[in-house]
Amino acid sequence: MIDYFTLALTHGLMAVALWRLLARPDLDEDGAAEKPRRRSRATPLSAGEEGGDA
Repeated sequence: MIDYFTLALTHGLMAVALWRLLARPDLDEDGAAEKPRRRSRATPLSAGEEGGDA
């Protein structure tokens, strides 16, 4: 037999999560995404080293 309480509980929790996601204020903003920033190297390469695939 199907446990109706478990089904109701899980579907109810999913509905609450969906409701909270849709109610977020940042969904109303149409701003462009920021360009990803390039990370600088922690240690610079020495004169003889190359930046190849290791």
